[in-house]
Amino acid sequence: MKAVRFHEYGGIDVLRVEEVERPAPGPGQVLVEVRAAGIQPGETMIRQGARHGRWPATFPSGQGSDLAGVVVAAGPEVRGFAVGDEVLGFTHRRASHAEFVVADDVALTLRPVGLPWEVAGSLYVAGTTAYATVFAVDPGPGETVVVSGAAGGVGSIAVQLARRRGATVIGLASEANHAWLRGHGVVPVAYGEGVAGRIRSATGGKVHAFIDTYGDGYVDLAVELGVRPDRIDTICDWAGAARVGARTYGEGAAACAVVVGELARLAARGELEVPIARVYPLERVRDAFGELERRHTHGKIVLRP
Repeated sequence: MKAVRFHEYGGIDVLRVEEVERPAPGPGQVLVEVRAAGIQPGETMIRQGARHGRWPATFPSGQGSDLAGVVVAAGPEVRGFAVGDEVLGFTHRRASHAEFVVADDVALTLRPVGLPWEVAGSLYVAGTTAYATVFAVDPGPGETVVVSGAAGGVGSIAVQLARRRGATVIGLASEANHAWLRGHGVVPVAYGEGVAGRIRSATGGKVHAFIDTYGDGYVDLAVELGVRPDRIDTICDWAGAARVGARTYGEGAAACAVVVGELARLAARGELEVPIARVYPLERVRDAFGELERRHTHGKIVLRP
C-alpha cells in the first residue's frame, strides 16, 4: 500500500509517498481502507522537529491522525464494528495518511448518513480541539467570547460551538472570510495592528472569554482586554499560557469517539459546518502541506488516497 513517510526532520521536501506493508489488525482493532484524512498544523511542527521535546518522531515516521473510510478487516475481540462499516475517527499511531490504517475500535464511530467523506475524514483533530476550547472557557448567553484564527480549521468550528451556547462571538479573521463568519452569526473583526481597539468597539469594551487558535501574542491581547486568565484558552502558545496562568485545553482534553460522533451527527444534520478548503490526492501531500503552512486557509485541507 501507499503511505506518507519522512526519514528526517525538515520541510515539505522530506515527505515521501512510499510502498509499505499493509498492516494487520490486532485484538480490538480494525483495518480501515482510508477514503479521506485531514492534515494538521501540529503535523507540520512534528515533521520540522519543532516539537521534538514534546512529540519526538521515530524514523521512518508516518503521519496522520484523522481518518474516515471502510472497515475491510477486523481483529479478534472487536466490538461494534464489522467488515463493510463506514467509519470515522482517529489513530494516535501517526498512520492515517495512507491507503489503509489500523485503528482501535474505541477510537471510531459510524459515519452518519449523508456526511461527506472529506468532512468525516477531517473532523477528529479540529473538532475535538474546538470542542475542548469552548468547554475550557465556558461561554454562555449574555457573554462575549473572542476567537483568533476564526476561519481556520479549529476556529471555524469553535465559533459555531460557542454560538450554540448562546454567546456573542467575535471572530478575528481576514476580510475575505468576514462574509462566512457573518453567515454563521459571528461578528467579524480584522486582525492586525489596532485589533484591540476594533474588538473594544465591537463589544462595547467587555470581553468575557478568549479562545486562541493561532498564537502570535493573542494570550497577551486577551489579558489586555481584561479577560480573566482562567477564561483564556490557547492551543499553541503554551509559554504565554504559563506566563499568565491561561488554560491550554486542546485535542487531548476531548479525544474520544463520543465527542467525534456528536460532532459528526451535528454536521450530518446541517447544524455544524466543517469548511473544506481543498482536497489533494495522497501523491500531492507536499502541495497540501505547502498550502497549510501559509496559514491563510479557510477550513480544512484533506488528503484522498
